[in-house]
Amino acid sequence: MRTDEFDYNLPQELIAQKPRDQRDKSRMMVLNRKEKSIEHKIFYEFPEIIPDNTMIVLNNTKVFPARLYLTKRETGAKIEVFLLKQLDKEAKRWKCMIKPSKRVKKGTVLEFENGKKVIVEEKFDEGIHYVFFDFDNPFEEIFKYGKTPLPPYIKREPQKDFDPIRYQTVFAEKTGAVAAPTAGFHFTESVLKRLEERGIPVRKVTLYVGLGTFKPVTVDIVEKHKMDSEHFEISKEVARDINEWKKKGGKILAVGTTVVRTLEGCFAKYGEVRGVSDETDIFIYPPYEFKVIDYLLTNFHLPKSTLIMLVSAFAGKDFVFNAYNEAVRERYRFYSYGDCMLIL
Repeated sequence: MRTDEFDYNLPQELIAQKPRDQRDKSRMMVLNRKEKSIEHKIFYEFPEIIPDNTMIVLNNTKVFPARLYLTKRETGAKIEVFLLKQLDKEAKRWKCMIKPSKRVKKGTVLEFENGKKVIVEEKFDEGIHYVFFDFDNPFEEIFKYGKTPLPPYIKREPQKDFDPIRYQTVFAEKTGAVAAPTAGFHFTESVLKRLEERGIPVRKVTLYVGLGTFKPVTVDIVEKHKMDSEHFEISKEVARDINEWKKKGGKILAVGTTVVRTLEGCFAKYGEVRGVSDETDIFIYPPYEFKVIDYLLTNFHLPKSTLIMLVSAFAGKDFVFNAYNEAVRERYRFYSYGDCMLIL
């Protein structure tokens, strides 16, 4: 399958640079796969739209300010360090992306404003490095000096009193993601309460969103793309609840592609949803037979991305691209801070 089959034309002005003022006032396109129908709703209506026998699964990962601007001790040059993955319990050793990569080598010392040191330990291809924070409690400095890791298509600097709140879900708990599970942005405490009142069970898993989710597809043939692995956690209780719900005919609604990858990745490895802490590099593209997920809430994704491939596998490529073309005509807002799509 060719990568350019997943391309579409998106006017730049439809890429949302900020979220809507109220989370649950996002527009929501509702796709019914059986009827091949498309409806236009507001996310606030979500609790009333989903079918009765639905369990909702959220990703409760929490974004941290992963973009650091440090100084090269030797020359005073400014170096961007984008933290990707924590490699030890103390958070001293990290996989990261460094720009400009050519300015650093193994052993280069980088410094925070207060003089605390970060040492480059290893250098790999594509700007990837391993670094070592040469002091205790690195998260203190990361939270003090780091910036919210907004995606590159948001063409503005992060606002200190705004983006750390809005580039985060209201149910975020487990720190470690370098990108947000953006389908969860639309939820408010009020929406969650209405789901509870309706008797809709809500469960949480964790996938620490990393480079793997957003890594661009640079190969011409889809099957040749390799996903980076991402860490996920499912508690024994949540695994039990999901399995029991499925056994009695209940449906699972994944809030976001990261939940899809967590549950389908777990099933692919173990043949069931299991209480584990593990890694997944599952790459979902058409044709793929979903084992766990029945419904999906997701935002609108980049052309030729692994995310639009996953959605195409779930709802059918032609139907998805018809919906995307309609979203463009109807002036929906796209990407992380944009509107959403509910696929039933």
